Amino acid sequence: MAERKVLNKYHPPAFDPAKIPKLKLPKDRQYVVRLMAPFNMRCRRCGENICKGKKFNARKETVQSEPYLGLPIFRFYIKCTRCLAEITFRTDPENADYAVEHGATRNFQAEKLLQEEEKRMQKEREEEELNNPMKVLENRTKDSKLEMEVLENLQELKELNQRQASVDFEAMLKQFKELDEEQRRKEQEEDKQEMKAVLEQAQNRRLLVDPDSDEELAKRCPNPTAQRKPMDTLQEHPQSKRPRPANVPWSSGTNLGQTSPRSSEPAGLQQPEL
Repeated sequence: MAERKVLNKYHPPAFDPAKIPKLKLPKDRQYVVRLMAPFNMRCRRCGENICKGKKFNARKETVQSEPYLGLPIFRFYIKCTRCLAEITFRTDPENADYAVEHGATRNFQAEKLLQEEEKRMQKEREEEELNNPMKVLENRTKDSKLEMEVLENLQELKELNQRQASVDFEAMLKQFKELDEEQRRKEQEEDKQEMKAVLEQAQNRRLLVDPDSDEELAKRCPNPTAQRKPMDTLQEHPQSKRPRPANVPWSSGTNLGQTSPRSSEPAGLQQPEL
């Protein structure tokens, strides 16, 4: 394991790196790279919309005839995802952007058009100032007027801010807090009064209900002293008891189910003597 991770390789004493043959590769050779679409585009053949950021396996090459300030320009070849038509675009270091060359059209981008228009106007102004000195004076006069207008607007804004600064926001916040606390206090007092009223109403209702219950109890029991006793129930129903047989001698030692020693019949069923 340690031999596989070494950084220094063994070179014999007779090793000569100049004898190693060098590969002669063309300067305009192409490489297969993985990239994303730098802008929104539309295929000219099938009309397929390719959004920005879509990944492609593209072929990359260096443009030899169009360097820009010593910077190389690269060209990329991709294929449409629908009809497999070839689309070509290259880097544009002058505008820090990409430019479509073949197979597609770039979708509308207002920001880029605005920047191009500003650059065009600036370039035309510089050309006019080089050939016409009076134009330089006019442009300077316009710039000075525009600067004065900007300063006036700025002064107006400062005055407006000073007027608003005269208002004491801390006092307003303090007043608002006091009003809020007073409102909370009133709400708490109202809640207490409401609870007190509810309790009084419940108490009055209880006092009104208690006499009615006493009257109803009195109607049901007009003589409360003559209330029934627990033993009255037993005395009212004497028939519920089993009747005792007449002239049957009872003894503590004999039961109805036991037989007498004098007779084989049960003691409770013997004939009384005449």
